[in-house]
Order: sequence, then structure tokens, then C-alpha cells
Amino acid sequence: MNRVNFSTAALCVFILIFLFTGCSPKQRYDRRLKHELASGIRNDSLFMGIYLGMPSREFYAHCWDLNKKGLVRQGAGNKTVEYQMNNELNHPALMNFYPHFKNDKIYDMPVKYKYVGWAPWNKELSSKKLQQDIKKYYEKKYGKGFITVKHPERGTAYIKIDGNRRITIFTKDDLDVWVIFTDLTVTQKLIMNPETFQNAR
Repeated sequence: MNRVNFSTAALCVFILIFLFTGCSPKQRYDRRLKHELASGIRNDSLFMGIYLGMPSREFYAHCWDLNKKGLVRQGAGNKTVEYQMNNELNHPALMNFYPHFKNDKIYDMPVKYKYVGWAPWNKELSSKKLQQDIKKYYEKKYGKGFITVKHPERGTAYIKIDGNRRITIFTKDDLDVWVIFTDLTVTQKLIMNPETFQNAR
């Protein structure tokens, strides 16, 4: 499995920068960020037994084991791990993920979702519906407290910060919804300096 395309992660960073520049939720976000980082609490759990800080070798072995059990398979182009969600959401969906590593440990995890039966004329399976569906699912899984952020071009995003873990949910287009899990203790300084961020990958 190859790494997910860097442009995806870079896009996420730029979206976040746009989202939090000059918009009204910025102060709420900044206060929450400061409070959560000061708490010293770590929430490293992601999904399927994968966690922030997981060594790459352990991640590969874990995914290999999940594959042997028939729970995941290779994603499109052999670039991601794919999991088919048959019962978790309102409609069957595909979940594709592949982490980024720093010092050989996971520090962020981009996850792409899409409904299996998506078609451009079926609004019930649009990314906006899927985004709401995922938000409800994540509130059950990770708890309530997502902040709603509006972007003039990208639309609505939902963000939740628990200690070191940030979860961001946003739509890319009519088909895909992205969820980004981030270890803020690792990326906070890197995100503010894109050159350092790129070199860290």
C-alpha cells in the first residue's frame, strides 16, 4: 500500500487555514484549542484498534491481520485501506484511510468516505447528506461537542477537539466527505509552517 497523495493532506491544511482565518468561530476554536492542549489529556484512539502514535510496523501488521480476517481490503490504486460500512450509517458506504507518519509514528489520519450507491442525481446519497450522517455517527462514537464552521467556498465543516486529538469533517465535492484525525501536539507548529509540514512527511 502506498501513501495517500500528499495533495490531499495539503488541501486539508489549507482548508483549515481558510476556515479559521477571520471567521466568527475562530475565537471559540482558539479558546477550545488552548484549553484542550493545556489539559495534557491524550485521546489517541482512532478506529479499528488504530491509534495516534502507532508505529508504522505495528500499523502494517494490524492492517494485515484485519485483511486476513476479511474486515478490510486494499483501496483503489493500492493507496489506501478500505473498509465497507454496511450498518454504521444510513446507507452502505466505503471508508478509505491511510495515515501520515512522523518519526515513524502516526500523527494524522485522513479518511475518505462515500456512499456506495452514489449518483449525481440522487441527492439522498450526496456528500452533504453523508457529512451529516458521519457527524451523527461520530457523536455516538467520540462524543458530542463538534464546532460548526462556515467557509464561503467550502461550506460547512465540523470540528471536535479532545485533548491532543482533533477531528475535522468536511465535504470535498458532491461525492466525498473527508475526516481528518490530527494529533495536535505534533502538528500544531507544523501546520503554522507549511514548509516544515511538508518536510516532515
